Amino acid sequence: MASTDYDIITIGGGLGGAALAKVMAEHGARVLVLESELNFKDRIRGEVMMSWGVADAKALGIYECMKAAGGVEVEYGEQSQDRGEPNRRHYPTSTIQETPRLNIFHPDLQEALLEAASGAGAVVRRGTRVQRVEPGDSPKVIATSNGNEQEFTSRLVVGADGRFSRTRGWGGFEVQKNPEQSFIAGILFNDMPMPENTSESFRVPDQGTTALLFPLGGGKVRAYLCYPTARGNQLSGAKDIQRFSELSVETGAPAIYYQDAAPAGPLASFSTASIWVESPFKDNVVLVGDAAGATDPTWGQGLSLTVRDVRVLRDNLLRFEDWNEAGQAYAQEHDKYFNVMNTVQSWIERLLIMTGSEAEARRAQAMPLWREDPSRRGDTFASGPDHPIDETFRRRFFGEE
Repeated sequence: MASTDYDIITIGGGLGGAALAKVMAEHGARVLVLESELNFKDRIRGEVMMSWGVADAKALGIYECMKAAGGVEVEYGEQSQDRGEPNRRHYPTSTIQETPRLNIFHPDLQEALLEAASGAGAVVRRGTRVQRVEPGDSPKVIATSNGNEQEFTSRLVVGADGRFSRTRGWGGFEVQKNPEQSFIAGILFNDMPMPENTSESFRVPDQGTTALLFPLGGGKVRAYLCYPTARGNQLSGAKDIQRFSELSVETGAPAIYYQDAAPAGPLASFSTASIWVESPFKDNVVLVGDAAGATDPTWGQGLSLTVRDVRVLRDNLLRFEDWNEAGQAYAQEHDKYFNVMNTVQSWIERLLIMTGSEAEARRAQAMPLWREDPSRRGDTFASGPDHPIDETFRRRFFGEE
């Protein structure tokens, strides 16, 4: 069994793994990317980057690559509740970062960044399946390709293998998970006649439903529908596309959008429960992106959290000669911003997603105050998690003072 030494091995060549490989290779690190897929497929999720994520992507030097891969800058967002008139905002003038969002077809994003990583000097091996990781002072990765097994060693192993990460188990990380409350169904449409500079959302809190529309350019739109698990069935496959459209219209989305839209990909549903680990670094194994912490995709924070993880990890790897110190510093910072995001998400869900008399009472108390003073709700999802979530913030959020 041959052995090859690297500074960094990333397990997974998606956004997190490829972006880290690119930026560290540019700083002279010997990087190996192990990606199981020969061709990236439509996975439905992960196609909007919030303004705060765009700022981190720019800081990493990957933003222009993302735009060149078909990324669409979206300047406006509209939110409608209870089928009322939409509230419209202009992201470049209403976010801390003063920048638009970016929508992008996820497989194109993955291909572009993996190619950029290779161009920067990283070794990229596709069609390679990791069998196990052995953490320690010089961690080992055992992988197979075309039936041949090979062992690699490195200073640092990076688990960038997504929401269902196997690296978490190999690294001995304890997984935390929020309760199952809702599903999110998604599909790609062609020929949907909506503005290409505006993302739109529609919500009926008493029903616990949300319809989301993200333009990807050229008439392509990623459409989502979020609904309570109490409804029982998960929308999936061609048989449920009509029902998906009907429920979206019932939630407030314009019927004309769906009337002549043509499905351009699969329809599938997923659980929205957040899943994460505390302190995503141990024994020279570090987790980034969804492997470290995946929030409810309803709120579209996955891409932004991933580029934040990569930016923070890169900064610490360059700052510290001792990568154990770098990993610990990354984990501490990650826990802070992920906790803010996960906490605010749970508060939003208590107000906007949960149904029943208690939820209605919370909305009756908080919503009028939000309309009077929008700062009460904060701007975590658009402008990022770089703010405190102390008791004063919580009480203002729920309208308790």
